[in-house]
Amino acid sequence: MSSQDALSKTKDGQMLCPVCEASYLVPFRVVGEIAYLRCQECSATVMEPGCRLSADEERAVYALHDNQLDDAGYCRFLAKLSDPLKEKLASGAQGLDFGCGPGPALAAMLEQAGFGMALYDPFFYPDRSVLGRRYDFITCTEVVEHLYRPAEVFRQLDKLVMQGGWLAIMTCFQTDDERFDHWHYRRDPTHVVFYREETFAWLANHYGWRLEIPRKDVVLLQNASG
Repeated sequence: MSSQDALSKTKDGQMLCPVCEASYLVPFRVVGEIAYLRCQECSATVMEPGCRLSADEERAVYALHDNQLDDAGYCRFLAKLSDPLKEKLASGAQGLDFGCGPGPALAAMLEQAGFGMALYDPFFYPDRSVLGRRYDFITCTEVVEHLYRPAEVFRQLDKLVMQGGWLAIMTCFQTDDERFDHWHYRRDPTHVVFYREETFAWLANHYGWRLEIPRKDVVLLQNASG
């Protein structure tokens, strides 16, 4: 979802957490040839930058994720986020599907429900003009785990959501460290950041968002400050 740049470092050479930028990363685990680091402040887990795919390899994996609106199973999966989000939205609310991928099924579902939708994806819908306005809500489904510099993206999204609006995120929460090595979510080579509930609690506190977790692996963040 971003560049191949290495992580920022403190003056003493420690790697800063790319999620919170408030603390440094320490070694967490090595699985095969892939090393993972852990933030001591927000509890995010981060793949060591040297283990990432190349940009071409990354795009090739994303191109396989061509889920469409006629895929009933995928739509049920997306409804985990869309159903609780729709309960928060006023009629005719305008949204942005950020990181929508090649088959923006969630945007289509929300359009069918009467909401206006814009699309952005750096690989498949790269029109950055949609990032020049603010929205009543923004959806990020299966996106934040791909971000090399998530703090930059969270700052950007914070500016794009209107006061009182919602940022809706779906990503598989990392919970049990003992299961990490064999965790299906870790095995996707494009997943480079893993979040815990306390990670989102830290983000909500930092940005002044109101946090709700209505369902497993779904986060609703309300912009309380504007």
